[in-house]
Amino acid sequence: MATRVSYPVETKMKAIEMKVAGIPVKEIMEQLNIRNKTQVETWMRWYRNGEVNRLEQPVGKQYSYGKGPAYTSELEQLKAENHFLKQQIEVLKKYEGLRKEVSPKIVVDLVESIQGKVTVKQACSWLGVPRATYYRWKAKPETKQPDSLVEKIRELCTQHKFRYGYRKITALLRTQQKINHKCVQDIMQREQLQCRVRVKKRKPTGQPTYIAEHLLKRQFQANAPLEKLVTDITYLPYGGKMMYLSSILDLYNGEIVASSIADRQDTALVLDTLNQLPPVPCAMLHSDQGSVYTSQAYQEAVKGKGITMSMSRKGTPADNAPIESFHSTLKSETFYLEGVTHTTTAIVEQTVRDYITYYNSIRIQTKRNNQSPIDFRRLTI
Repeated sequence: MATRVSYPVETKMKAIEMKVAGIPVKEIMEQLNIRNKTQVETWMRWYRNGEVNRLEQPVGKQYSYGKGPAYTSELEQLKAENHFLKQQIEVLKKYEGLRKEVSPKIVVDLVESIQGKVTVKQACSWLGVPRATYYRWKAKPETKQPDSLVEKIRELCTQHKFRYGYRKITALLRTQQKINHKCVQDIMQREQLQCRVRVKKRKPTGQPTYIAEHLLKRQFQANAPLEKLVTDITYLPYGGKMMYLSSILDLYNGEIVASSIADRQDTALVLDTLNQLPPVPCAMLHSDQGSVYTSQAYQEAVKGKGITMSMSRKGTPADNAPIESFHSTLKSETFYLEGVTHTTTAIVEQTVRDYITYYNSIRIQTKRNNQSPIDFRRLTI
């Protein structure tokens, strides 16, 4: 009988954040060392159903039918139902785009299915579709192209051995009938009849160029400020768009010495965070093996500051536990505590910045004699 594996709540939440960000399950499993993809699917189901509290339940202790989180008031129950509806719409957004790729019928059906629970204006806002567009789609159902046109396009594409794109196919069709090139393009994409000559080849992104040794070896104690630093990126899926927080934490006093927020998880984000550090010769900076940290630009910037790089082993988040713990604490004491699931991007950014200031200057830590990170540094130097 296989041994059951218990994953920390932090790992479960990070898996959910990565999945919401559109990262493939296989990559999530590799990065977080998760054995079975059904684990991720189960956590995502709980998250979409507003049952985040179930992430804390022990292995094998499943809730019986009808028993779940108790609501302290009618307002709390309405909030949970509202969250569930939002998550349903978020799932729809993960399909191949909205407006252009998703059929208007899907949008109309979804809005009508939740009428009475939320307003049309609110539902359209969540979907990112103008209310006028919804009413236009509702008044004029989506027209379906005749099968004869689809077959004619298929015949032309086959006849020319898929050497022609939609422009040339349109030109051939216009010798017989009047037709818009966008209609031809849509049919060829939907029926997978595109030109197969010189298919664009894209270089795989995120391939590591340099992987450092695991020098930190989970020795999370430091004897002086800026001696050992840890860094990571976390997802902030609470605003109008996905945001990313890059942080650097000093293991000496647990202070966040650098941080940046952006709407893209790229090398520029981590370079901006790194550039906030002063020159720190002989310091060690530990990260995971993310593509932004293994990139040539980042490695050159690290060496330029005289810093020695250390990296976690693949699929071992515990090797970078302090910064993972900070990101978990930040979300637990802000967004989770206040029940925030969707707000403006500006509020997300301000919430994070305010919390980092509070964390460094005010929030006491038991392991540092009940002092804040800044107070601990001042009193020990």
